[in-house]
Amino acid sequence: MVAALLLLITAAATAFCYFHCGWLTLRDGRTGQLYRRFPVHDGDTFSVGFIHSVNKSPLTDFYELRDGSIFVEKTVYYGFGAGVQTELEEGQTLEYGEDGSMIVSGFDREIPDLLYIVGTVSDHTLTVNGGREISLRDLCGRNAMVRFSYERFF
Repeated sequence: MVAALLLLITAAATAFCYFHCGWLTLRDGRTGQLYRRFPVHDGDTFSVGFIHSVNKSPLTDFYELRDGSIFVEKTVYYGFGAGVQTELEEGQTLEYGEDGSMIVSGFDREIPDLLYIVGTVSDHTLTVNGGREISLRDLCGRNAMVRFSYERFF
């Protein structure tokens, strides 16, 4: 009886992880070398923040891990410049934060190949697992091309 119960619990945990557990994986975008993996679940979110190279103001992109993929959800920024969204697309909204930020949301778009090039002047900061901040410059190096993926355990 106990063995059957343990088998049932193991099977349920395995099934849960098959559909809901995985890794947020960071690799070198050129060589595929593994930088780091972070344990995550379906529905978890993460963000990447940096100082925009043109307008020199903070910008943060927010993502959700869903169905084995990465989806962009919103962007928060403080100034316009080349490479910063200036027009809303269908389904997107613009709100203003109390701190003067501009928050564009409603993307809900899968990003099959999420790449960042780590700044040489300013750092990129990954925020994952409920607020844990990781310097991508320290982890990957200046000018590194970092490829993000959501990998399932199974």
